[in-house]
This record gives sequence, structure tokens and C-alpha cells, in this order.
Amino acid sequence: MSPVSSVPPADSAVALAHFSASLSFETDCADVHAALGSDDPRSVDFVLLDVRSAAHFSRGHVPGATNILHGKIVASRLAEYPPDTLFVTYCAGPHCNGATRAAIRLAKLGRPVKVMIGGVTGWLDEGFELAPAGEALSRSDCPRTKEP
Repeated sequence: MSPVSSVPPADSAVALAHFSASLSFETDCADVHAALGSDDPRSVDFVLLDVRSAAHFSRGHVPGATNILHGKIVASRLAEYPPDTLFVTYCAGPHCNGATRAAIRLAKLGRPVKVMIGGVTGWLDEGFELAPAGEALSRSDCPRTKEP
């Protein structure tokens, strides 16, 4: 028996439930890139949060991201966003748990949230470019904060 098969796989129904549920918690770099690059403004129906330090953010971030350290995610910082705003968090990459910490804070505040798996590492691995600090979207540029 190989190390792969030494633990038997889950029943197909259990696997389907597990993998289907994972998409409720995660999105990937390609889906975020496609949404941000779409000509349809309705495609950007989320707020992208870079939860790394300001220094890391200024060296390069996903275009359109807003920088809020995961420890600074509090109700007063989110007050301008409608309660149903979907937040997508990311950090440096698979070796960093900042995006998960941010997702926990957002969930505790009752906010819809997903993690962009891969973070900056995944973004670059996909061949997508980072933007310098001056190219971040301000909150007022985000379609989710504008009046209908």
C-alpha cells in the first residue's frame, strides 16, 4: 500500500459535500483576477483586503486591494460598507495565516468573507502583476460602497 492509499478516501457523497463547501470559504487568484478585469462593473461585487503590513503592501499588491492589517479589522473600520458586503482577504501566500486571521475577525463581526487562496505568491504564480501602493482603490472607488 502506498502512503496515498494507506488512508482510504472518503465516500463520494462525503467528498462532494466537503469540496462543495470549500468553495463557500475560498476563491482563487484566477477568479479574483477575472472579476477585477471584467468590463462589467457588477463583476466586482466584493471588497479585496490585503491584510499584510503597509510596508509589504507598498512593495506591491493585487490591483484594487485595500490595505487593512488583520488586527485592525474592527466594526468601526467597516461601518461604511453595507452589512452584506463580501470581503475577500489575502496575505503573502500559503506560508502566511494572515488571510485566515482576517477572515475569522470578519466572520466574528457577522460579515460575509472568503479567503483568496495562494495570496500574493499565488497571484504571481498565475503570471498576474502587482500594483505599487499608489494604485490601490480607495474605499469610495469600490462599487460596494457607492450609493445605488
